[in-house]
Amino acid sequence: MITKALKLPSEFIQTIQNTFDEDGRRWLASLPALLDQAARRWDLTDIRPVPNLSYNFVAFASRLPSPLGTCARKGRGAGGEGEVILKLGVPHRELTSEIAALYHYAGRGVCRLLDADAEKGMLLLERLQPGHMLATLEDDEHATEIAAGVMKNLWESSSDFPDTFRLRPTEVVTTKFIQLKDWFDGFQTMRKRFNDGTGPLPKHLVETAESLSRDFLSENKDEVLLHGDFHHYNVLESARGWLAIDPKGVIGPRGYEVGPFMINPIERFLNEGNPRVRTGRRIGILSDMLGMERERIRAWGICHAVLSAWWCIEGNDLDFGEYSVRCAEVFIEARV
Repeated sequence: MITKALKLPSEFIQTIQNTFDEDGRRWLASLPALLDQAARRWDLTDIRPVPNLSYNFVAFASRLPSPLGTCARKGRGAGGEGEVILKLGVPHRELTSEIAALYHYAGRGVCRLLDADAEKGMLLLERLQPGHMLATLEDDEHATEIAAGVMKNLWESSSDFPDTFRLRPTEVVTTKFIQLKDWFDGFQTMRKRFNDGTGPLPKHLVETAESLSRDFLSENKDEVLLHGDFHHYNVLESARGWLAIDPKGVIGPRGYEVGPFMINPIERFLNEGNPRVRTGRRIGILSDMLGMERERIRAWGICHAVLSAWWCIEGNDLDFGEYSVRCAEVFIEARV
């Protein structure tokens, strides 16, 4: 067993246990065996965990060439010799949706999925090199232009692929992809928890986000398959250009896509320069490149920031919850 001496960071173990409870504990116990299965299935060697593991086990790996050629790999993930990424996660709704989204995008605007086993929570992915994150760019306006271009590639992917992958209101879409409305139903959960109040979240921000998101979601138009977690840390530089990684696979209005981007990168957004001015410039670029109204972009930024704050309260991450609230306040005050 090549993974006999596997040692996992204590923070990673704690995150998996806190997030997935008993399922997480069972998955951690089975992880060495899963790694060996993946190594045999995909001819992997030199499996090296990435730094800062969070909700999945992600590793660099080398894939041996098939002695019989690419065709011999049918059903085992054709192609992808050389450096690849192995991703293993606790099987759950978001991981299933991610796999479906990667199949749908088929490498357009996103890293390629070489093979996957949704039942076991195993993915074999293209490794993007040099792999620099968009967060490493100091020119915020240039980074915003790159991000807008990647978003457009993701949204436009449906028209270029076979009917199997196109978005349409079928059973496949509703069962394999997350619905954005389900995420925003979190506001109802929050209200129940705080006896129709807003708890530690400012009342005016929650009411604004509730009203805006309700109106946007009721319009029932402009829906696409969204990345769902599109930000500076999930866009990497590669030989094929800038590409996204780790899509959530969410069906909803395309305007939501800008929300996670607007509150990032977390190390710099609120701490460098004037965030209100930066917000206005970002909104201008996104509006011009995406053909979206400026007020709608700002509104989706507010909606996501408040939703993020609620998620942080649920997960007991009060520091990031406070950060998200501050972002929402910036968006309300910014000139667009």
